Amino acid sequence: MTLLRLGTLAWPVGRPAGIEGYAARLDAFVAEAAGRADLLLMPEYAPMEIVGGEADAAAELRAMVGIAPAVVEAMRAIARRHGVWMVPGSLPMEAGGRVVNRAPLIAPDGRLAFQDKRIMTRFEAESWGVSAGAGPVVFGTPWGTIGLSICYDAEFPKHVRAQVEAGAWLVLVPACTDSLHGYNRVRLSAQARALENQCVVAVAPTVGLAPWSASLDENHGAASVHGPVDRGFPADGVLAAGAMDAPGWVFCPLDPGAIERVRREGAVLNHRDWPKGPVEPPALAVLA
Repeated sequence: MTLLRLGTLAWPVGRPAGIEGYAARLDAFVAEAAGRADLLLMPEYAPMEIVGGEADAAAELRAMVGIAPAVVEAMRAIARRHGVWMVPGSLPMEAGGRVVNRAPLIAPDGRLAFQDKRIMTRFEAESWGVSAGAGPVVFGTPWGTIGLSICYDAEFPKHVRAQVEAGAWLVLVPACTDSLHGYNRVRLSAQARALENQCVVAVAPTVGLAPWSASLDENHGAASVHGPVDRGFPADGVLAAGAMDAPGWVFCPLDPGAIERVRREGAVLNHRDWPKGPVEPPALAVLA
C-alpha cells in the first residue's frame, strides 16, 4: 500500500477579517505543507476564530452556524487549489434543526464527507447547546480506510474501536483544549487508542491565547502522531510530536503495511484480542 505523508497542525488562533481572512490563513498553512504531505489535519473549532468578538460564546456559535456553509465552500476551494486531502478542522453546523459539531474530510477534487462529534463535553452541551451528531463513519482514501474521532470522542474506546473494526488503520483527532488537563486527556487517550487497536492516531490542537474570543480564549496542546507500542515502532509509541503550545506543522511518514505487520506479528496482539462480546458483570470475591 502507498506510503502516506501526514501533516498535523497546531493551529495558532488568530483574529482574521471575516471568511476571507480565515481563508487566507488556511490557504497559507496548506501552501506551507502541500509539498511535504498528502493528507493534512487541522483542529476542532479552528474556524471559530472568524466570529471572535461577538457578545459571548453563544452569540459566536450562532454567528458561526450562519456562515458555516460558506466556510466549508472556502475549505473545498483551498483543497482543490493545492491538490491535497485535508481535514480542515471542525465547525458547528445546522443539521435537522439542531447544531452539531462536524468535521469534513475533503478530497483534492473538492468532494467531501463529514464526521460528526458524537459525545459532547459539558461546555458544548450545557453552554452552547450543541447536540450529539451521527455515529462513527470511515473514509476510503488512496492509503486505505481511515477514521475521524473529534476530540472528546477519542476519549472513549468504543468510538475509535468501531472505526477500527470497519477497517481504519489511521484515526485523525482534531482537538480544541483550553487547559493542560484537557490536552493531556486527549493525548493520553490517543496513545491508549493506538495501543489497544494497534493503529495510528494523530492529534491536531488549537494553541495560543485569544482574549478577543469567548470561544477560543485559551488554547493548549501539541501536535502529535502515535502508533502501537510494539515491534517496528518507537518504545513509547510516539511517532512524531511538536513542542507544547508551539504553532506549526508536524510531519510524519506512515506505512499502512507496518500496521498490518504488527497486527500479525506483534509481541502482543491487542487488535486481535479485543473482547468480542460484553465482559461479564464482576462477581463479589469471597475472602477465605
